[in-house]
Amino acid sequence: MHPLSDNDPLRGQSGAPAVFHARGLGKTYHTGAVDVRALHDVDLDIVRGEFIVLLGASGSGKSTLLNILGGLDVPSEGDVWFADHRLTGASEADLTAYRREHVGFVFQFYNLIPSLTVRENVALVTDIAPDPMPIDEAIAMVGLTPRQHHFPAQLSGGEQQRVAIARAIVKRPEVLLCDEPTGALDYQTGKMVLEVIARINAELGTTAVVITHNAAIAAMADRVVYLGDGTIQRVERNAHRVSPSELSW
Repeated sequence: MHPLSDNDPLRGQSGAPAVFHARGLGKTYHTGAVDVRALHDVDLDIVRGEFIVLLGASGSGKSTLLNILGGLDVPSEGDVWFADHRLTGASEADLTAYRREHVGFVFQFYNLIPSLTVRENVALVTDIAPDPMPIDEAIAMVGLTPRQHHFPAQLSGGEQQRVAIARAIVKRPEVLLCDEPTGALDYQTGKMVLEVIARINAELGTTAVVITHNAAIAAMADRVVYLGDGTIQRVERNAHRVSPSELSW
């Protein structure tokens, strides 16, 4: 493990404040007599406002890395910081507060409450957020104002995913962590969801980290982190990000 130089692709834009600072991250899962190493010696900086894609096949370690950054899991070795908060060794209470106050999560499956409307699903989060945005604003950002009084069963898959995104951003998180947000969606609907995530990144300055196994999505990122066998294989910068509407797969 070595310090990163200013022009190392593992580091974000030189001079920009780091949102995440990880060094020597490792994660081993113990299942009976078998140890499974999911991450090994991962070094990475992510700076404020970046759009990062974590790209890799199933089992490459990308979900484990995202879960550690989000405080849903803890590393077996190494160190990880969010801004000036050390996540390594933090108590469960501190990690809960970190997730509540700083992180928005979007998963492949939407996890909406079926008995609540779009508006009510989004409003739930505002009760625990210290400085939530207006519910109308969050719903408008994902283009669902006309559907705000509908229930999840009355929505398409893409609309349900956009509700999940509105729920994630209404608390004004500093980072948006997305685990295969288009994995359960068709081509056109997936691109629509990516448009919403790109808009949040651009207009709110929210740092976005998106997991995918779809290499085409990499073109919309500032940097692409390629993972394999639990390690970072390489990191590439995109000189010119493309909009989701330009993607094809």
